[in-house]
Amino acid sequence: MIKAFKIISTLEAISFLVLLGIAMPLKYMLDMPEYVQAVGMAHGVLFVLYIIGAYFMYEKLDWPGKTLLIVILCSVLPFGPFYADKKYLPNT
Repeated sequence: MIKAFKIISTLEAISFLVLLGIAMPLKYMLDMPEYVQAVGMAHGVLFVLYIIGAYFMYEKLDWPGKTLLIVILCSVLPFGPFYADKKYLPNT
């Protein structure tokens, strides 16, 4: 389960960076909104899976509530899930 959450976390972080760094500039600079729709949908699904996975990690790893809150807040920051992975998840 931890390995699955790490994969989801990495994919969520990458999708967020692609959305912010590639899809959004294409939309606003080159009038190509279709990339935001595609990447945005993928990121939205991964974001929901990340939040659900964070809750499962909270239960499995017996995290305090503060850790769960930090891990969830990391999901809305670029590169945040990479930080949460290194700081709060055991190496597998």
